[in-house]
Amino acid sequence: MTILEERQIPVQVKLAAAWTSFMFLYAYVDIIAFFKPGVIDNILAGKVWEFGVNQTLLTTFLALMAIPIFMVVLSLTLPARANRLTNLTVASLQIPYAAFNVVGESWTYFYGLGVALEVILLAFILRAAWTWPRTTSPSKLEPTAPHRPQIQMGR
Repeated sequence: MTILEERQIPVQVKLAAAWTSFMFLYAYVDIIAFFKPGVIDNILAGKVWEFGVNQTLLTTFLALMAIPIFMVVLSLTLPARANRLTNLTVASLQIPYAAFNVVGESWTYFYGLGVALEVILLAFILRAAWTWPRTTSPSKLEPTAPHRPQIQMGR
């Protein structure tokens, strides 16, 4: 019998995967919401929720969507310390924003599930960033004396 190999997944990859999942969920909640009666008619009439459709509104939507998109890239490219801090900060700020989306909605099952799933992913991001593995810095390790030969054990 063979045993499946368990490889350690780097924290950066876990974070990027979680932000990618969050981004898809975030977008699909909005896309699926188009099926609610009256939504398309309101959009065609130039209205989204209580707001008139204009350049400012659409720019705001784009900026809000860009946050999780950029977090995918930043999670893979930032140095560990900045990466951890950025993920902790952005995920923390996204939780109240996600909760805001369900306030005042009559479709509480739909939006409630969407928000719950988003918050689960954000909690995963917070946990992964908070528990980022640490290593002992090279300056803390006992230095080896360059003038002292290393003792090698025989076979």
